[in-house]
Amino acid sequence: QLVESGGDVVRPGGSLRISCQASGVDLGAFTVGWFRQAPGQERERMPCISSGDGNRYYPASVSGRFTIGRDSAKNTVFLQMNDLQPADTGVYYCAADQCSQPVCCTNYNNWGQGTQVTVSS
Repeated sequence: QLVESGGDVVRPGGSLRISCQASGVDLGAFTVGWFRQAPGQERERMPCISSGDGNRYYPASVSGRFTIGRDSAKNTVFLQMNDLQPADTGVYYCAADQCSQPVCCTNYNNWGQGTQVTVSS
């Protein structure tokens, strides 16, 4: 089971850290991806991290502003988001799976319920 937390309302230029915590499994053995869905829009791929804290992927829209990492002690994957903009508003989902792709999985079978991030002045 995956549970996201940390969503909030922040002002443009602000920062937020959201987390994805797993129960019952070692999240370190899974590739974990974040996804964002804004109202009326398709789900968008956000950063992902391969199993064992290996490779990371950042889409151009968040590169240099967002950082994905693992907190092994808490069995979580976090997404540190800096310089947030209104376009970053949406529900953020984490997903995990074990796959052969070197960085992000093409598909994920395990999803969290999402956490709302709203960037507004």
